[in-house]
Amino acid sequence: MLKIILIFLSTLVIEISASERKNVLLICVDDLRPELNCYGIDYIHSPNIDSLAATGRAFHNHYVNAPTCGASRYSLLTGDYFSEAKNYALFDRAKQLKDGNHLVRPSLPAWFRQHGYTTVAIGKISHHPGGLGGKNWNNPNQVEMPNSWDKNLQPTGEWLHPKGVMHALAEGKIRTEAQKLDIFEAFDGGDESYPDGLITASTIREIKALEASEKPFFLAVGFIRPHLPFGAPLKYLDYYKDCELPPIPHPNKPKHPSTWQSSGEFMSYNRWSKNPISDPAFADEIRRHYAACVSYVDAQIGKVIEQLERSSLRENTIIILWGDHGWHLGEYGVWGKHTLFEESLRSPLIISYANMAKPGEASKAVVETVDIMPTICDLTQIPIPKNGEGTNLKPQLKDPDYKGHTALAFQRNRVTIRTKEYRLILHKGGFKELYVFSDSGGVSINQAKDRPEVVHALTKQLKKRFNWEY
Repeated sequence: MLKIILIFLSTLVIEISASERKNVLLICVDDLRPELNCYGIDYIHSPNIDSLAATGRAFHNHYVNAPTCGASRYSLLTGDYFSEAKNYALFDRAKQLKDGNHLVRPSLPAWFRQHGYTTVAIGKISHHPGGLGGKNWNNPNQVEMPNSWDKNLQPTGEWLHPKGVMHALAEGKIRTEAQKLDIFEAFDGGDESYPDGLITASTIREIKALEASEKPFFLAVGFIRPHLPFGAPLKYLDYYKDCELPPIPHPNKPKHPSTWQSSGEFMSYNRWSKNPISDPAFADEIRRHYAACVSYVDAQIGKVIEQLERSSLRENTIIILWGDHGWHLGEYGVWGKHTLFEESLRSPLIISYANMAKPGEASKAVVETVDIMPTICDLTQIPIPKNGEGTNLKPQLKDPDYKGHTALAFQRNRVTIRTKEYRLILHKGGFKELYVFSDSGGVSINQAKDRPEVVHALTKQLKKRFNWEY
């Protein structure tokens, strides 16, 4: 009889602890610069993200670990660096798992799934929306993140398949040949005129279903805008009709060797024979359409959080908003990503949950994407996987003034380390770039030759944190 009572009590404890576990809502946004009202950019209309920052902690010096979608998302979803910085990163990891490589640690959602969570992905979480490979990214035999999701959804609508959704304009237009697709548009239609509206509607349905479950959930929602091409409903462009845009800082290509790139993806679209590098009016048109895409996604985020509140789940849910990398809007003469400059690597990170200390106060600490995995685990009181690269951000969540650490990023044969004051970029051939952020002009002037002692000290730090030879 005593044995039966003990079994009953132990079961009761497990059930109580499961019911008290925090849910997780992870919101991923593609190509999102930290140009938001809550990040000090007052012409951007982003009320829903701003409200999230007001209830949580915005990290103003968050850096991704690669300036490209696939490798950056690899770091988010594994807590590890991927020094090759290629978009196939997660597919390569999936192949290792299929080949029986037991040294590969579980992904972030797989870890939560192993600890009793229902895991659901909607939209672009890994590199491919829906998480599948193949010609149209819908082959069930090619899974980007095996053993990770109970559901991995990508509503396709008029765009027919996930690959079509990825680079889409309104009315089912998709990128078959980029030069035939306009670089931007503003369509006079509702939010579901574009794929992100479908992602929102699907997310709302899933939240309603999860509300009825007794298990905690890990829900990841990935919005595609403001990824190219810059298409959004016309009403979001209206916010920027008459606004005065600030000048583009350091708009010229560096004269020294650098990670500058020629904006190949951007330039491949139909631009009506215009070039933003030589046409300031066209540059401003592009910037306004990019801003419209940001406001469009902000509205979708607002709808998702509103449903969380309507379902009475907000108080028990940790929300993380993350941009997968930044995007150049003319800085250094670049219209795109794929550099190791600030514009490619700095992105928004906001963490919000009930009873946070000093909500609304931003952190200026230097942090990086690999930090997210151990932080979420700690906040939900599940074990932190061993041997991960990241640092738990709980101290910064308790105290916004708590110091940060250094941030690493990789791109082809280059690696960079960012501290509060400096960015050092090392090239495999031995060339070095050093940028100084305490100097107003330092962000665009290579000071490596003038500050050899700083280069030496940062190189030592880099080698201590990551075994990389140049």
